[in-house]
This record gives sequence, structure tokens and C-alpha cells, in this order.
Amino acid sequence: MTELLKEYLPIVVFLGIAIGVAGLLTLASFVLARQKPDSEKLSAYECGFEAFGDSRGQFDVRFYLVSILFIIFDLEVAFLFPWAITLKETSEFGFWSMVTFLGVLTVGFIYEWKKGALEWE
Repeated sequence: MTELLKEYLPIVVFLGIAIGVAGLLTLASFVLARQKPDSEKLSAYECGFEAFGDSRGQFDVRFYLVSILFIIFDLEVAFLFPWAITLKETSEFGFWSMVTFLGVLTVGFIYEWKKGALEWE
């Protein structure tokens, strides 16, 4: 057991030094830096001009639906490429597993299509 602990000792020492240096530098920035920000630094910045309106306004949820759908189908393609490359070596179980996976995604796609999540006005 002590041999195992001796192998991890350099990692513990490295983490201790890293945490110590990070804490020391953070403390030094508070002690040495000037703590009087001017009004220009504290002002809101939005695309090069003064902010207008409330930043907590309503945002259309359809944007999030489309982005989530993109991520889902992007992941489908990410899983499909390795499967397609090794299709000859894949067993029958692997083939039907991927067919089931694609079937579930197709059912989800049809559901989203029927609900109108893909339509943008």
C-alpha cells in the first residue's frame, strides 16, 4: 500500500504547489492592484454603444428548440460515422442496435415535425 501512495506523492506535491501559487497570485492581485474602477469601466458595454432596453427581455423559445434539434441530429451523425466504417466487422447485434437507435431518433424527429418545432415564421 505504501508503494502505491509513493507513486501518487509527486501528483499531490504538484497539486499543492499549483493551489498555493494560484492562491498567492490571487491574493497579490487584491493587495497590489488599484481598487478604484472608474465609471467607464463599470458601465454596460453592448456591441460598441450604450445598452438600450432591458437585458432580461423575452426571447423566442423556438431558437432553443432548433438548436437542441441540431445538437441531437449532429450527435446522430457522430454515432453513425464509426458504425458505418466498421459495418462489415459489426455483428448482427450491433447492426440491430444501430437500427433501433436510428428508429428512436426518427420517431423523435417525426414528433417534432408534427408539433411544428421545425417551422420558423
